[in-house]
Amino acid sequence: MHDALQALFVSSGVVALAEIGDKTQLLALLLAARWRKPLPIILGILVATVLNHALAGAVGAWLAALIGAQAMRWILGISFLAMALWILVPDKADDGAAAAEPRHGVFLATLVAFFLVEMGDKTQVATVALAAKYASLWAVVAGTTLGMMLANVPAVLLGEAAAKSLPLGVVRGVAAVMFGVLGVLVLFGMGG
Repeated sequence: MHDALQALFVSSGVVALAEIGDKTQLLALLLAARWRKPLPIILGILVATVLNHALAGAVGAWLAALIGAQAMRWILGISFLAMALWILVPDKADDGAAAAEPRHGVFLATLVAFFLVEMGDKTQVATVALAAKYASLWAVVAGTTLGMMLANVPAVLLGEAAAKSLPLGVVRGVAAVMFGVLGVLVLFGMGG
């Protein structure tokens, strides 16, 4: 039990700190500003994180070995640049209004986007390492999930508030620049 509690607390702290300023936190902020529906966004983040981190231990090492570090870096770098361009595409809604709800709902859109952006992220890698260190996989997954929620729920709530005072074009522009920088950093081997 002591090992499980240690795994839970260490995993929560490591991931909460690693997530501050991370691309998934940026995505949480952007989704909240775009759709202004914090509850389905928070629930989407929660489910995506549980699924992603539960699979991280089993799939993360296998995928990196299969694809190779060099190819993975290019795939991630190009994905971030594509995300930067996609973010620049304005919605049909005015900047002062919330964007139209996605066809399959805000929850599902958040779940898919968050799950994909978390692939190969430092918090996913941390989950793999923590699962290797501690015998209690459930405590590691619960801890890393808690850490993600501690970092991202405030971002969602801030995004909701920012959307009421900032034009969505400004939020889109800042997010696009940040994803573009992340893409370039990853392509040049400086991103994590």
